Amino acid sequence: MRKFLSVFIIFGVSLTFVFPCGAAAVSHTDSYHAVRSDSFGQFQTVAAAAYTDSYPASDFKDFHQEDLTLYASSAVLIDADSGRILYGKSATTQMANASTTKILTCILALEEGSPDDVVTVSDYACSMPQVKLGFSAGDSFYLRDLLLSLMLESHNDTAVAIAEHIAGSVEDFAEMMNQKAEEIGCMNSHFVTPNGLDGEDEGGEHRTTAYDLSLIMSYCIRNEEFLAITQTASAQISTTDGTKQYSLTNHNSFLDIMDGALSGKTGFTAKAGYCYVGAYQNGEHIYTFALLACGWPSHREYKWSDAAHLIDYANNHYSDRVLLSEGTVRTLPLTGAVAVRDGEIFYPDRVEAAGTDEIITGFVSDTDEISVLYDLPESLAAPVEAGAAVGTEKIYLNGVLYAERKIVLTESAENFDFSWCLHRVIFRFQL
Repeated sequence: MRKFLSVFIIFGVSLTFVFPCGAAAVSHTDSYHAVRSDSFGQFQTVAAAAYTDSYPASDFKDFHQEDLTLYASSAVLIDADSGRILYGKSATTQMANASTTKILTCILALEEGSPDDVVTVSDYACSMPQVKLGFSAGDSFYLRDLLLSLMLESHNDTAVAIAEHIAGSVEDFAEMMNQKAEEIGCMNSHFVTPNGLDGEDEGGEHRTTAYDLSLIMSYCIRNEEFLAITQTASAQISTTDGTKQYSLTNHNSFLDIMDGALSGKTGFTAKAGYCYVGAYQNGEHIYTFALLACGWPSHREYKWSDAAHLIDYANNHYSDRVLLSEGTVRTLPLTGAVAVRDGEIFYPDRVEAAGTDEIITGFVSDTDEISVLYDLPESLAAPVEAGAAVGTEKIYLNGVLYAERKIVLTESAENFDFSWCLHRVIFRFQL
């Protein structure tokens, strides 16, 4: 026992002079940021503040400005899954949007009401201007029939009847519309009327943006009932007692013009001009798009031409690409570490880390600016454990965060301190 203690004391004292036992852990400094360009070439240090983590940015710029000779004053085409803008022209400019508003009215009615609800018409609903179904105060309809009237023929009186049934008044329904729009992600919209007719309240004029409208459509098409209604070519509806009957025809010509068309809604007022919001599917990809102020009488066909240009642009310019494949192995400085491998003791001063195996793909064009930001500490202090996350790889499209994955350690090392030394001494004497 006395021999053991003597050896241990001599060993321990010698360590205090030869090795940095019990050294304080090195604190992490500010993260290291590097950007990889689309060419996957040189790295350059950048400030993380140069990026925005929300989309669209408040100072949004149209990244794709190829001249498509669009008639619309404002237009956008977005990836319905991510909300990412594929093409934009004044995409976040607030404008009147006429009856394209009715897609929001329809989805609210589907979510807050039941198709079997009986809707009784008010005098106020009857007072709406053309285009209208033309019912009388006191008439009753099933909600499912009024939604067909709303979306196929774009009846203004129907929109008010639905709003009053769902919320009790047009004003309360407008509050629901604005709340729903905010939940969907709209940032620059204010809705006053359920039919899109000009209106104004304390919050301002009835208005939205092409981008917000496309977001709403992206939300709507996830609802199968919404799709079924907007894809109906024609229908016959009646009052609940069967005394009045009406024939309805879908005026969304986009469904017939373009293979792959999923849904859409037209709109027109003297203030808004011709407007359109639509959805289109190409294979696994779904686009939604909006056109505002797309001509005035007698140019109602301009919106179909613009819609075709947008769809052709996306189909010809965008494709799936691998943006992040298997993680590149990199090494980080490591302090105060010791490791035992195959019975030999090592004192590593670096440790390996790599991105996870998650493959990240994107639907991108040749003009997209693609960069990868690596967020890593300048150094690590032992102990470290394989599999522990130490940073992130963030991929940006046009300066906007698109996806990220973890960077994890691939190696382990213990802390070379007095406790480790004591453990090794005890271990050796037990042999």
